[in-house]
Amino acid sequence: MVGWGWVGGLVGGGEGSGWGLVGSADGGGLGPVRQVAVASAGSVVNQAARDLTVQAPPVVPAMESVPAVAGASRIETTTGVFVGRSAELARLDSAVSGAGGRAVVVAVHGLGGVGKSTLAARFAESRGDRFSFVWWVTADSSAAIATGLADLAVAIAPEAAVLPAEQRVELGVRWLATHDGWLLVLDNLTTPSDAAGLLERVRTGTVVITSRQGTGWGGIPTVAVDVLTAEQAVDLLDRLVRAEWPDADLSGAEALCAELGFLPLAVEQAAAYLVQDRIDPTAYLDLLGRFPARVFTAAREGGDARRTMARVWHVTLDRLADTPLAGDLLRVVAWWAPNGIPRDFLSGLGEEPDVHEASRRLAAYSMITLTRTEVSVHRLVQAVTRTEDPADPHRRPEDVAAARDTAATILSDCVTDLDPRSPADWPRYHQVLPHARALFGHTTPDTDTPHTAHLLAQLGHYLDNRGDPAAAVTHHARAAQSFERLYGPDHPETLTCRGNLAGAYRATGDPGRGIPLLEANAADRERVLGPDHPSTLTARNNLAYAYEAAGDLRRAIPLLEAVLADGVRVLGADHVDVLPVRGNLGNAYRAAGDPGRAVPLYEANLAAAERALGPDHMVTLTSRNNLALAYEALGDLDRAIPLHEAVLADRERLLGPDHPDTLTSRNNLAFAHHVAGDSDRAIRLLGAVLADRERVLGPDHPHALDTRNNLACVYQLTGDLQRAIPLHEEVLAARERVQGPDHPHTSAARDNLAHAYQLGGAPGRAIRLHKTILADRERALGPDHPDTLTTRHNLAVAHLATGDPDRAVPMLKAVVADRERVLGPDHFDTLASRTSLANALRDTGGGRQVWIGQRRTR
Repeated sequence: MVGWGWVGGLVGGGEGSGWGLVGSADGGGLGPVRQVAVASAGSVVNQAARDLTVQAPPVVPAMESVPAVAGASRIETTTGVFVGRSAELARLDSAVSGAGGRAVVVAVHGLGGVGKSTLAARFAESRGDRFSFVWWVTADSSAAIATGLADLAVAIAPEAAVLPAEQRVELGVRWLATHDGWLLVLDNLTTPSDAAGLLERVRTGTVVITSRQGTGWGGIPTVAVDVLTAEQAVDLLDRLVRAEWPDADLSGAEALCAELGFLPLAVEQAAAYLVQDRIDPTAYLDLLGRFPARVFTAAREGGDARRTMARVWHVTLDRLADTPLAGDLLRVVAWWAPNGIPRDFLSGLGEEPDVHEASRRLAAYSMITLTRTEVSVHRLVQAVTRTEDPADPHRRPEDVAAARDTAATILSDCVTDLDPRSPADWPRYHQVLPHARALFGHTTPDTDTPHTAHLLAQLGHYLDNRGDPAAAVTHHARAAQSFERLYGPDHPETLTCRGNLAGAYRATGDPGRGIPLLEANAADRERVLGPDHPSTLTARNNLAYAYEAAGDLRRAIPLLEAVLADGVRVLGADHVDVLPVRGNLGNAYRAAGDPGRAVPLYEANLAAAERALGPDHMVTLTSRNNLALAYEALGDLDRAIPLHEAVLADRERLLGPDHPDTLTSRNNLAFAHHVAGDSDRAIRLLGAVLADRERVLGPDHPHALDTRNNLACVYQLTGDLQRAIPLHEEVLAARERVQGPDHPHTSAARDNLAHAYQLGGAPGRAIRLHKTILADRERALGPDHPDTLTTRHNLAVAHLATGDPDRAVPMLKAVVADRERVLGPDHFDTLASRTSLANALRDTGGGRQVWIGQRRTR
């Protein structure tokens, strides 16, 4: 590097400039030259072979009196395509106006490749007539600055060309210091200190600096340059490509520019690739996705290989080599989402002062952007940083892989002690989720670590509780795959994740898809652990619960009865692992239309839970809630409502008013008041629950839709169809959009709307809707599923309402037979169909007397 010095002037031949340049390129090609004597008046005698020559001393021009030479300016030319930047040019204009006789210095800063030099060149070209002289200096090193100033001296005074380099540098500075009206561009300055000596001596004229460093400029005004807008980036790509390929197909240009983060250098590099390879933006995007290392380094034929995405930030990282943690930090954040990275995510990368220093220096060089609480980084900086390159010391494969694993560990640690059901913990999950999704999108399961798999499982539970079961399925599936690869198919973590995946399938309304997983789980646990191991009993319980959710009570109930008997035998009646089995068996009895058999099980479960876990345990509260629902189903509201109220009070006290379980209790209590005949109170309570569920969970969360459905049902049952029908229509539209057309709750919403149409005097609309529901349920659930049978019953009732008993009676006879076969003769659904058939046979016009099923959801 060349020292600046900036002391003393030229004396005589100017041998004391203070620059310390070593080795000049000036020599004239004379071969071996030996200085042998000093002639008079400062002449030098040189001897080459036998000839003697006397060289006259160089003439040092008086730079103070040399005017600017017309046409001697040097301006960096742009590509000829310049888009946008009107605001930046205006700020630059404003900063350089009103010099007032002193030098005006402006620093243009931003990320490498963002277009700082292009902006400065545009300013110099378009405003050049304001200045008597314009000079462009590449300023990425002290030696480069010295070369640029030496060239300036020669441009002003050509006779200075014979002087040593250090003298020409001094003459260039002297000319700037003694003239005004000029513009000097110092392009790509490494750090403000590199120009400090020059700026101390130059007191007039205008200096525009471009630099990646965004801080440390003291009182120098700055102009920040950011990426282009989406529209400007597409315009730049279009103009660059069509300048050489007018009929190019640029379909997909918007997606390409978005993937490139609207960075001008990346757009220019892509445009050159499109032109030279004659491909469209979609093909380039495909190449970028499959071969990033090759594409990031691809330079235009005949172009500057240093001006590529892979090289443009390499120099900056070289400058940060004395802060090793800076590279580590950048490699870690490269795996996350580009924006909204909480700064506390980085706290574990090193000692707090070291993390602050690395962050500060990266921000100073525009590699990241810092706020008080967050970090952001350009997506292409991320893409290049996480692309392995053995030849690049900043992207060695082992360092990139280590950063990937560190990124996963940090996110996993963030959620390790959180409860995915607790709203108090949801903000942290919300912070982690976009960065985890980015990490999962940039990696494949074969690179997952235990921390990655744990993160996947935790986020799967969170997404399920936040009402996004489809996303939960994706996370649980990869977690199960990764745990199996890491630990084997029989490891408890693997089996647990399989069970979580099956539960997520159930939440999407497709419990049948999870049944093979649970059957395999039960078989594997029995094979590995034995039939009586608690984990085996849990696996069998989960399988039975899936059968129940799929409507297959013929398999669910016997399996639950067997598991309960085995659990009591092996573990004891009050063991905590027995409580879920007993509760599920009660649920199955209730689903089978026999709440009387469920009540003793719930009562036993509640007593056992209070003894084993205490009155405030979550399992105890769930047991109490289930018992209240069973009392309600039996019509014993004198016991149901007080129990609902007690559960609600306990949940509010223990979990808070906004916990999903608390809101479920409020929903259940409201509907119980309706069953008790107090519909006005039920409507008020359901309206309040709906507002709170929408506030806490969002308006499209399944639980919010449940309450909206229940409110519509109460309106309908009280005869207020003007409110009920629009609300049912809203629920159906939301269910179709959020949960999909085949989800059981979506089908139930169609059923409820069809009932409302029928009661509202539009049985034709009801019939059309019931037919659609029947086709969907037969396809999705099969002909014997209880929900399919309910739809057949409702369709028959709708035909009766239109005065068509010839269709209705045969359909009801078939439904009665199938319900007796599938559900049993005493199930309340079977009894309802038998009653409807009897009424139809007695009074073909008695559609008003026929029972119509309606779905309430919790």
